[in-house]
Amino acid sequence: MNSETGWIMSSRSTGNGGSCVQARRHAGLIEVRNSKNPEAGTVRFTTAEWDSFLDGAKKGDFDQLLAD
Repeated sequence: MNSETGWIMSSRSTGNGGSCVQARRHAGLIEVRNSKNPEAGTVRFTTAEWDSFLDGAKKGDFDQLLAD
């Protein structure tokens, strides 16, 4: 699938000044940005990199980053 998409807001993003993450498919890459500061730029991933990240996130590989 190489179709492009508009920006998609994460369902975990909050509308009260909290975290707001958006992603889209553009030019064959997955782009991620902070919707509160889109001028700051985007981080770009290949679809393989994005799939690997999502797989790890679903398995809890990054949960330790949330520990206080």
